[in-house]
Amino acid sequence: MSIAKGQDSQAQKLLQNTPSSLHIVVPSICFVESLTTLEQEEKYNLDFLRKLDIQINQAERDNSDNARLLLSRLEQSRTSFLQRSNEVKERFDVAFNQLIMKSEMIILSTGIFQETLNRAIFEKHIIDRIILECIIFHTGLHPNENKLFLSSNSKEFGRSEVIEVLRDSGIQYFNKTQNFLGWLQSQSN
Repeated sequence: MSIAKGQDSQAQKLLQNTPSSLHIVVPSICFVESLTTLEQEEKYNLDFLRKLDIQINQAERDNSDNARLLLSRLEQSRTSFLQRSNEVKERFDVAFNQLIMKSEMIILSTGIFQETLNRAIFEKHIIDRIILECIIFHTGLHPNENKLFLSSNSKEFGRSEVIEVLRDSGIQYFNKTQNFLGWLQSQSN
């Protein structure tokens, strides 16, 4: 979603030009979460557009100079909002498809769900807990590889107890693609 919303241009560039040395692994639940988030965003957008249309309609009925100026700006805002919404959807589709094509998917399993129930972390964020357990599970299957976790959700995954769990599992956490790319560059020098 951060790529779709234009918040992480470095991640977009990384997906477009993924180094051959990089093996991308994504929990399957992340794909579901992103689709659900996109669907929710589209509902918010439709609600906003309905409210905007009401204001446009009200301004159209008013013949004052201020109303005409407001009407013009509201119509421009509506057009710009729709253009941005289309750009977000387009970037989402591109990033989603690139991730599907370039990544290995961590499939949910009984063991992952069991560990999700056993670990007392992210009590209010079950999806984040499942994501964390997927990553830890996958790490156990590949003990001899460098493991890095990139998520802009630093509010949850940047918490000290989460970083400690990741570190104990041999996983280095990055909250920004730029920081990850800096680390990657330092490894090739």
